[in-house]
Amino acid sequence: MRAMEQMRDSGLGFMKMHGLGNDFVVLDGRVREIDVTPALAQAIGHRNFGVGFDQLALIEARGAGDAHLTFYNSDGSTSAACGNATRCIAAYLMDESGRDSLTLTTDRGELAAVRGEGGLVSVNMGPPQLDWQDIPLAHEMDTLELPIEGAPTATGMGNPHCTFFVEDAEAVDLPSFGAKHEHHPLYPQRTNVQVAHVVGPDHLRMRVWERGVGVTLASGSSSCATAVAAARRGLTGRKVQIDLDGGTLWIDWRDDGVWMTGRTAHVFDGVLTQAWLEANT
Repeated sequence: MRAMEQMRDSGLGFMKMHGLGNDFVVLDGRVREIDVTPALAQAIGHRNFGVGFDQLALIEARGAGDAHLTFYNSDGSTSAACGNATRCIAAYLMDESGRDSLTLTTDRGELAAVRGEGGLVSVNMGPPQLDWQDIPLAHEMDTLELPIEGAPTATGMGNPHCTFFVEDAEAVDLPSFGAKHEHHPLYPQRTNVQVAHVVGPDHLRMRVWERGVGVTLASGSSSCATAVAAARRGLTGRKVQIDLDGGTLWIDWRDDGVWMTGRTAHVFDGVLTQAWLEANT
């Protein structure tokens, strides 16, 4: 029986999780094969007619690590990286296995995750991509200061980022600013957009517009990209605190990659009904 037919016969279970308000629907494909199409991701992601999420994550029993993760944005597009979802799922899998560390694979590569004190979970998001071709940008240029008003910094974290350092991140009209720059012609695959200002030594305030989603309360890969950009520009060191709309993340750019640490929450479990799946697939 095809995976979609199985869903219609028995419904489709899911978990709702969030990292600092950056929220996710998580499907466990280790239980049975799940065919996630762009249309299904869009339907689940609708906050009025579905469940609602910033990203959808699919867990599968494949790859070299303990599990493989695939990420979908609320517009149905895919993303190679989603740091907060990775931390949430790592916490769930560590609870399941009784372990305090594991390795997950994504289209970004292998990501190590560890449990810390006080309910914190850390994930190594891998080395940043700093060359224009790897981010990617449309043509060769200096990624430290792009030829865009505001001279933002470009960084790749498995997905593209454009970071603006401003006087006051709170004062930016992020919905219009983010939508405008997501589709900038220098970014052929579109981009996540961050606005940030320096609060103090190794302390940043950041707000984020996510590619394919819009304004979100937090973003792990955006936080990593902003920390890398700030260190490259001499605004901070390589270990920083980043305050987002939904809470705080701690980023540490080490020799082995960019480590991100913060809290996670597994909010509830649910089932998408047979009738809903038939109407939306």
